[in-house]
Amino acid sequence: MQNEIVSAMDLLDGSGRITREGWARYPYWRYDRAKIRSNALRIKEWDYYSALSQDGRFGIALTMSDLGYAGLFAICFLDFERRTSHQVDTLSVLPLGRTGFPPVSDEGRISFGDKKLSMTFVYAGGVRTLSFSAPGLVNADGERGLEGAIILTQPPELESVNIATSWAENRRAFYYNRKLNCMQASGGFTIGKKRYEFDPAKDFGELDWGRGRWTYKNRWYWGSAAGLAGGVPFGWNIGYGFSDRSPASENAVFYAGKVHKLDEVTFHIDTSDYTAPWRFTSSDGRFEMDFAPLLDRNSTMAIGPIKSVQHQVFGEFTGKAVLDDGQAIRVDRFLGFAEDVLNWW
Repeated sequence: MQNEIVSAMDLLDGSGRITREGWARYPYWRYDRAKIRSNALRIKEWDYYSALSQDGRFGIALTMSDLGYAGLFAICFLDFERRTSHQVDTLSVLPLGRTGFPPVSDEGRISFGDKKLSMTFVYAGGVRTLSFSAPGLVNADGERGLEGAIILTQPPELESVNIATSWAENRRAFYYNRKLNCMQASGGFTIGKKRYEFDPAKDFGELDWGRGRWTYKNRWYWGSAAGLAGGVPFGWNIGYGFSDRSPASENAVFYAGKVHKLDEVTFHIDTSDYTAPWRFTSSDGRFEMDFAPLLDRNSTMAIGPIKSVQHQVFGEFTGKAVLDDGQAIRVDRFLGFAEDVLNWW
């Protein structure tokens, strides 16, 4: 079932359950942290951005999150020519909502800084300004110090995939998420004396905006890409693996700013070697892709009961996606990523 929400409503009712589960083309649900019925350690809030150079040379990934027991902040430089990633990350202790994430995804400001890194995300008037620095980041050439700012332009008519679902074992545990893709990227950053610049004519960024109350152990699969297909902005969001997705999936294709909804997509992965080729199939035959990995941004963390095993793999997609009207969009070596993440948090 694909339950589409088409009007604004409160996300949670008085008992802390989702008012109406499903998906939407715009962020219709109104999030209010005060309505969550949970220990603050279980509440998760995050903003994740990535932008990739479509000539395949480089990318940047920026994470700010408040996971209740800790805040996680990371800046990752992606070097596709060298097939390496270079990351600086840091933690805050027991933020418990004090990080100050906005309750909406289209306006507001969030900022964090310490000796290792600093980031500020500002959203206003359809423009997202992402400023960041990491003095200790070192690239493959030994150049030190990253600093920059990226501008993501969001046309008012740009559709996105928004989903609100709960867990079958606990309906007060919920996942409210927005995947906003195909935003034009401009600006850039320097590492040492080397400059990396995004071209708004062909480069795009994406937002993964999440708010929720989670259960302890979850595994998810997620993939995303954005670029040009025949000169038209094109991309997708695919994912599954946690919460009860019977009301809706988050699988969709984006073409010329519009969402074309997909049913179920399956990731076929050799988990003994994440750099081996992947394959993606769909229950409706509308998303069929091969994936050639370029680099595996992987990490493992264990702090007491908190554990995480992550593989975010960047690479090139080749295959087809079918729009609602039956038009097949074919891509060859289309840059994007897919991931397999297991968390105990």
